[in-house]
Amino acid sequence: MRKILLYSLLVTLFLSCSSDQKTTIQLSNPLPIPFGDPFLLYGSDETYYMYGTSENLNGFKAYSSKDLNNWEDRGVIYDNNQPDAWGKDCFWAPEVYERNGKFYLWYSANWKHNPENKYETFRIGVAVADSPVGPFKNLYDHPVFDPGYPIIDVNLYFDDEADKVYLYYSRCCYENPVESEISEWAKAKGWFDEVEESWIYGVEIKPDFSGVIGEPQLLLRPPVKMDDAQAEWESRSVTSHEVNRRWTEGSFLFKENDTYYMMYSANFFGGQNYAVGYATSKHPLGPFQKAANNPVLQKNTAEGGNVTGTGHNMVLTLPDNQRLCVYHARTNGSGDQRVVFIDKLNIDKDGKLTVDGPTTRGISKY
Repeated sequence: MRKILLYSLLVTLFLSCSSDQKTTIQLSNPLPIPFGDPFLLYGSDETYYMYGTSENLNGFKAYSSKDLNNWEDRGVIYDNNQPDAWGKDCFWAPEVYERNGKFYLWYSANWKHNPENKYETFRIGVAVADSPVGPFKNLYDHPVFDPGYPIIDVNLYFDDEADKVYLYYSRCCYENPVESEISEWAKAKGWFDEVEESWIYGVEIKPDFSGVIGEPQLLLRPPVKMDDAQAEWESRSVTSHEVNRRWTEGSFLFKENDTYYMMYSANFFGGQNYAVGYATSKHPLGPFQKAANNPVLQKNTAEGGNVTGTGHNMVLTLPDNQRLCVYHARTNGSGDQRVVFIDKLNIDKDGKLTVDGPTTRGISKY
């Protein structure tokens, strides 16, 4: 067993496992786990399993931990070297769900089927295993569905009360130029002839994951008007003259009381301005209203920190119902390599969501 010793300052969190018992967990940011798009599963064996995007790997790795402090590298849990593989390359953003004794790995990859010779053919697939560390085998020899355009960043929400499953994804920016006041502004400055965008969609899926039910619904997109309250932070990749794209991606849905929270990321994932916001709805398929306090997670260099590129988060709900925000970012030490951060997520009595991060120092006990 190879354990990874966490570096930086230790962060002590007191997590209530019951009304009369507390478990002390030590964390530090960043975790020295070289993942983008991290996802954490708390398994029925009371073990935490972490999955993420690895560089130059046509598949996925995993790490496991009993305490969110000491991590074991579990190696490759899925690789594309199997007879029914439909993916070609760019294996991104895995999420693993435990259902009825099985483990389901959802992911995106470029589809081998490419009769029109497109540059991007991303679709979503699912693999299954008897263990959270695999080996995972494709459930089908093809993507779960084909909307006719490239898609990434799959996320699932299981509504067990209604016996429904919802799937969320991001339409890629590729070949999706959109007219807006931002695109007209950039064109007038002579920066970009067009601005491409990625949008988040949701759709109900069949219980056996063999396809979708109905048509995907557009849930979130970048603002059209420059005076929109969200336009400034969601357009920074364009307004900084970085790239001619605006992203809405990396969605994660969870429910608090009767409200659905969808967290999402905006701006270029490879740049410093990658940041996280959220929107709320009363139904899993919207309509969603973006929050006034967005972004809730962004670079901290203006405050003297060294964390940039914060994004593609998920929310880990602990056994005591407290929540942690799990995401990737970069530091001066990690360079271009994305590494994992975990910070506390709060929802106040009025439903306002905040994240205590990014932090590389101790945070308050809770």
